[in-house]
Amino acid sequence: MSKIEILAPVGSEEMLRAAVFSGADAVYLGFSGFNARTGAGNFDADSLKEAVRFCHARGVAVHVALNTTVYGGELAGLADAVRAVAASGADAVICQDLAVAKLIGDIAPQLPRHGSTQMSVHTLQGALELKELGFARVVLARELSLPEVEHITKHCGIETECFVHGALCMCVSGQCYMSAFLGGRSGNRGSCAGPCRLPFEANALPEGKPGRLHHLSLKDNSVIDKLDKLQAIGVASAKIEGRLRTPEYVAAAVSACLAGREGRAYDRDLLKNAFSRSGFTSGYLDGKIDGTMFGVRSEADAELTKKTLPALRELYRRERSRVPVEMKIEIEEGGEKLTVTDGTNKAFAYGDAEPQPARTDPTESLSRSLSKTGGTPFSAEKIDVEMDGGPWFVPGSAINELRREALDALLKKRETLRPWPVNEVELPSLPLRTLPPHRTLRARFERWEQVPEQALSGVEYLILPIAQADRVPREWREKTLLELPRVMFGALEEDTARRIAATQDAGFAGYEVSNIAHLRLCRGLPMTGGFGLNVTNNLAAQYYADLGLRSVLILPEVKDSDISTIAPTHEGRPVPTGVITYGHMPLMVTRACPLQNIHDCAHCDKTGLLTDRKAKKFPVRCGLGVRTIYNPVPIYMGDKPGALTVDYGVAYFTLESREEAAAILDSIRQHAPFEGEFTRGLYFKGTN
Repeated sequence: MSKIEILAPVGSEEMLRAAVFSGADAVYLGFSGFNARTGAGNFDADSLKEAVRFCHARGVAVHVALNTTVYGGELAGLADAVRAVAASGADAVICQDLAVAKLIGDIAPQLPRHGSTQMSVHTLQGALELKELGFARVVLARELSLPEVEHITKHCGIETECFVHGALCMCVSGQCYMSAFLGGRSGNRGSCAGPCRLPFEANALPEGKPGRLHHLSLKDNSVIDKLDKLQAIGVASAKIEGRLRTPEYVAAAVSACLAGREGRAYDRDLLKNAFSRSGFTSGYLDGKIDGTMFGVRSEADAELTKKTLPALRELYRRERSRVPVEMKIEIEEGGEKLTVTDGTNKAFAYGDAEPQPARTDPTESLSRSLSKTGGTPFSAEKIDVEMDGGPWFVPGSAINELRREALDALLKKRETLRPWPVNEVELPSLPLRTLPPHRTLRARFERWEQVPEQALSGVEYLILPIAQADRVPREWREKTLLELPRVMFGALEEDTARRIAATQDAGFAGYEVSNIAHLRLCRGLPMTGGFGLNVTNNLAAQYYADLGLRSVLILPEVKDSDISTIAPTHEGRPVPTGVITYGHMPLMVTRACPLQNIHDCAHCDKTGLLTDRKAKKFPVRCGLGVRTIYNPVPIYMGDKPGALTVDYGVAYFTLESREEAAAILDSIRQHAPFEGEFTRGLYFKGTN
């Protein structure tokens, strides 16, 4: 059984040394401008090459994060980033946006691609789809239980990677829009401001009273005790989160993981003191998702970290001897020759000390001197001593110098970069759309009870969750799209597959897909893309169009000028694009429940409110095994029909009554102003 890889985060050169010296098998780091931790010390083309040299010389793999969504004007820079990664010889690229995957496939097709956790892959069908798209590894969602991880790992046919230590996002990765909509800093773009760490209180509070408690803040994840189980079921890599943290934190986590992998005890207090939020949780992997998972970082936690720093630094003070080498020293009357090899590379050193006849056999002392490789990445696994005409005595200082010289030469050879082959690829120019002569309207509803009697009047399609399919009258079905769940934990994927099979011949217009797994579930069926696919550029939109999507809903984080450059086609015909023109934006979808901080499921009606520090109330709704947190202020673009160059708008109804939905549809049809508080969302502001 292969050992599970220990994969460490790197956000600076010092963190790189800490990760490698403490024993990580692989590291992941961000390329400047295109990774999900813009606040980390990321790497450019030159510093990436140096990082790869340093790591490869020591037998450590390097994974490069290019795992943000990308806007159209950034595609040329992204192509340069892909070329830079290929030139460095890094071992893999971690990506979220299919535009990144597409460019890697075109520019450096041999460069392995890993599907980021930002791709929201938490089902077998999602992993199988990534395999079909050419990915070598999938970074599974952090919300999975051990049986769910095992099911995917044993059947997906590509490597799986799991987070084993570090911060937990409240929202399912890749589906969080809270930071973007509340502060203009997109988590999908690597600029998350961490609003979930601020006060959001689930207790019922009077109007105007601010929330004080932290009911959206999860403790850090730590499942190092279960590394043996993850290894046993075939998980390829154990990932430590934390590119924004410190070298000391990385060293503590790596050291603990090494011990956990080998079944040895590790210093739990030291790990906790390195960084914690009043302890750790293993709730997701254990399948114990409850209020005990929540916590915040206290002043006491921070003080313990300060006190522990000297001990933590000892974990990476010295180079770890990890690369096995064979040595052969040959001594004759004229001098000495030392050969060292790592199985691939060879290096030599020649001595000019004149050997003297020895009274006793010096083989043991020579071997002992040559084995002293401390302070280097090398470990002497085998030493051969050959003497011609001997035995010969050579001073220990001369042997030590030979060893240093030969190992230095071997290290330089191992530092040689091995770039990936690249193709000359010319990016197509960005399309520039004009406003279509007739823009249509689609209306999405959470429940059939919300649908007004005259809903089809002036509406191209109704969109309803597939669980509501039986409620739709037969005469309405040809104008109804069935929406698949954005996230599908537990048995929901199998249930969704059964519902697709039961409805595909029932007269419906097609299916709205919002997860990469849906592409596989709906292969060969009419599909339209939902906002959960996070489409932000034309290259990704075209990729989805080529995979069969008949229309694409653009992520509401995209600015108007970038929206105008998204114009996919299929067989020479335009593929319609759309935007949300009305709706309470689902800011988060989460498997953990903030309402469990105040009561259990038996005493909950599946609805609630979170009150933030400014006394604003955020609706919470529970269903299909997840909780959705909505923006209390809706997007409204109904009075600006020509502001965005798309083919259709979507009225996205979630919290509204039938009467409210009818009135809003009328306002949109008449291009009337909205009555009440609303936002233009990010269409004119964009995000960081």
